[in-house]
Amino acid sequence: MDEYSFRMRPYNRLAAVRYAQKWAYGRNPRFYDYEHIGGDCTNFASQCVYAGSGVMNYTKDFGWYYIDANNKAPAWTGVDYFFQFMTRKEENAGPVALEASIGQLEPGDVVQLSFDGESWNHSPVVVRLLRTPALRPADVLIAAHSYDSDNRPLSTYDYRGIRFLHFIGVRAPVQ
Repeated sequence: MDEYSFRMRPYNRLAAVRYAQKWAYGRNPRFYDYEHIGGDCTNFASQCVYAGSGVMNYTKDFGWYYIDANNKAPAWTGVDYFFQFMTRKEENAGPVALEASIGQLEPGDVVQLSFDGESWNHSPVVVRLLRTPALRPADVLIAAHSYDSDNRPLSTYDYRGIRFLHFIGVRAPVQ
């Protein structure tokens, strides 16, 4: 990117959740469906986060962007790359998240699951919390692709590892 300064602005959680619920059981034709070539969950999570942020980062290889099926950053569709980009320390464009506890989750945040305890495999989006504080996985409702769902309790997944991404804002470039 050229020389920019960045200002942090709010992440629009409502827009992310609305997008998630609109497309949980469908596919937005603007985006390729990776369902049959590795899964569509992180592509879907990225679409939701983009709906709530409105800012992509076009840094080749290390950014977070989608132009078309063959021109996208690894972080747009890869579970680990998504995590690495969202929790980055560099002050560059795009949404920003912190690895958090379950009690810090809000609608519009992302959960990542490991089914084997070794690699990260799934990125559902939080759409609703049934109660706070003292959240339990049964209180966290998610939307996702690959295992298409909406308002699905997180506790219905059989996972061996879990991590939570809590979005704190969006760095938007200012020239």
